[in-house]
Amino acid sequence: MPMFQPSRRDGVVAGFDGSGDGQVLDLETAVKDGILGGVGGGVIGAAVCEKLDLKKMIEELDLPDIPPVFICPISLEPMQDPVTLCTGQTYERSNILKWFDLGHYTCPITMQELWDDSVTPNRTLYHLICTWFSQKYLLMKKRSEDVQGRASELLITLKKVKGQARVQALKELHQVVSSHATARKAVVDEGGIAVISSLLGPFTSHAVGSEAIGILVNSELDSESKTNLMQPAKISLMVDMLNEGSIETKINCTHLIEKLMEEKDFRPEVVCSHSLLVGLMRLVKDKRHRNGILPGLSLLRSICLLKEVRSLIVRIGAVSQLVELLPALEPDCLESALFVLDTLSSLPEGRGSLKDCPNTIPNLVRLLMRFSESCTQYALSILWSVCKLAPEECSSVAVEAGLGAKLLLIQCGCNPVLKQRSAELLKLCRLNYTDTIFISKCKLTRTIQ
Repeated sequence: MPMFQPSRRDGVVAGFDGSGDGQVLDLETAVKDGILGGVGGGVIGAAVCEKLDLKKMIEELDLPDIPPVFICPISLEPMQDPVTLCTGQTYERSNILKWFDLGHYTCPITMQELWDDSVTPNRTLYHLICTWFSQKYLLMKKRSEDVQGRASELLITLKKVKGQARVQALKELHQVVSSHATARKAVVDEGGIAVISSLLGPFTSHAVGSEAIGILVNSELDSESKTNLMQPAKISLMVDMLNEGSIETKINCTHLIEKLMEEKDFRPEVVCSHSLLVGLMRLVKDKRHRNGILPGLSLLRSICLLKEVRSLIVRIGAVSQLVELLPALEPDCLESALFVLDTLSSLPEGRGSLKDCPNTIPNLVRLLMRFSESCTQYALSILWSVCKLAPEECSSVAVEAGLGAKLLLIQCGCNPVLKQRSAELLKLCRLNYTDTIFISKCKLTRTIQ
């Protein structure tokens, strides 16, 4: 059988369209007519394609929807050097040569035995690939330049205008920065962070503040910028908006404060605020806007790491509020909530609040072995703190809630740390019972089911 030979005539390959069905592909027609998703019509000259690095374009674009004809059947990646076998199927050169090196002398798609193992460059498909990616790449670059230029214009405008014009400029800049990395870079490179930070102060309206904070959250902040944002007047504005702003603004405030806490010179007194913590708990408890729960708990978790603030968190009633929230929390939120409660249980007043909350033990027992090992570990640690505080009273409540059975199961199949803590809790739970009564109280059959 003769070797497959593409017929070349003025940029057309007969008998190949990338899938071996014998169609004719014409470079200009394919892109112009949108067969391969060309943008803007027409083609880019070969000289332009040669100047652009195809590999670089493919990596930077990272497009989800690429014409199937451009994809190598072996790697499922866009081809950069397509070659055709005698069967009419096309592959990336490096991939098909590796296939041959492994001792395979068949066509990977059809599994036909090859009567000729030579490969023929598919130049028309290469030009189609290069043209398609070049169009997308140049369009992306043009949009990036337009966006970067617009961000620069808006920064200049912000220095000149006030009132509603300032709000509109900030809104547009917020939208641009949220969507485009080049705009974020332009804001940083052109000193925009200092300009926007200067807008935050004791007399800043919430309309200006919410947009400014939205921009800052989406930008890279250096150490100097973070220090500047930790001024009392600016923090006070963030706290006000955390309590009274829209849900988007509240979430942005939590993200920004958490960013500031990453700074090595961060001062605990910045977040040692009754109003801030109350606003944070409101966000965490807001059932209408559940998208605020995780950001709120994440910031609360970070604040809990500061020993100076823990007592204030307990005093605002956060312990009982978090305990009541536990049954309704998603797994990603649950771990943060349990971490906070475990941290607060290290304080005498924290343990007292946990003991006084009637649902502490039942809610924690239900969580054991239902989610991650981390959640189980935090729950056991909290239960240990509470039961140790009042062994006789709390152990009875815990056994009635099913803790005994859960602890026995943990002894059978968990890591050594959990086994050790569960063994300690088992001793406390058995204080008020004989062995027979304790085993009957465990209700192991129901627990296992």
